Amino acid sequence: MPALSEARSANASFSTAYLPVALFVGGTSGIGRATAEAFARSTKGHAHIVIVGRNRQAGEAVLASFPQAATSRYEFVQCDVSLMQNVHATAAALRASLPKLNYLMASPGLMTLSGRDETAEGIDKKLAVDYYARWTFVKELVPLLRNAKDAGEDAKVLTLLAAGEGGNIDLDNLGLKRGYSLPKAMEAAATYNDLMIETFAAQQPDMAFTHMFPGLVRTGLTKPAHWALAPVWPVMQALMYPFSISAADSAEYVLHALLEGEKGFFRRGPQGQLLKNEGKGYFATEEAKTKLWDHTVEATTVV
Repeated sequence: MPALSEARSANASFSTAYLPVALFVGGTSGIGRATAEAFARSTKGHAHIVIVGRNRQAGEAVLASFPQAATSRYEFVQCDVSLMQNVHATAAALRASLPKLNYLMASPGLMTLSGRDETAEGIDKKLAVDYYARWTFVKELVPLLRNAKDAGEDAKVLTLLAAGEGGNIDLDNLGLKRGYSLPKAMEAAATYNDLMIETFAAQQPDMAFTHMFPGLVRTGLTKPAHWALAPVWPVMQALMYPFSISAADSAEYVLHALLEGEKGFFRRGPQGQLLKNEGKGYFATEEAKTKLWDHTVEATTVV
């Protein structure tokens, strides 16, 4: 587990002989934005960076803040990732426009206190953002990652959610059509992401796949989603402050985790520490991986 100064130093010394292509899904705010900014700084602008998000104005503001170099290429792609139709269309456009993909970070978020909120495609909106969209982006963009790897370059994926914070999942109720609650959805999404990276790593054994839990980070997603909590929010902020870190500091750990590891799957905690793939907090079985994969293929297929 590196200290913050060590992670920051390693990131600052990062360099490649080639122009790296990095995609940040959910890169318009929070840790996703901060990590995209850290990557731009680390490469000193020698990078092709694509940000995917809903808010074009916010995305273009992020890109405008990046350092400029002769080789810089920055793009924003608008996409509401809660709908798989949009994700498929965006991934297809990226496959047509990008020659390769070296780094893919997925961190879209949705803070809600409501119950199951189905999209027009029949998927709960929170699970769509926390899992199904991420899985679809990775699956659809594997050909670009393969192009990078076959050229002798990095091909690495990181999903930022809640590694080690999941629980046993009901294999007969994947997607939580029955008995939905927010705690169950959060727990399921964490385990789904664990199973996702293991399966992709098995399919692409020469690539790196990481699921990371950032811990308590001061971002927009930690603000109250319900008006009734607004009056006590300053007090809640003060209580959380000693146990939280800034998005900028978290991003240094996240970027270090994204750049580390040549191949395989990795589950990491808030400072990038590796989590044990056994015992408490680990719920992967071959049956679970197979059933979740089959379910996800069906759930994300757009007719």
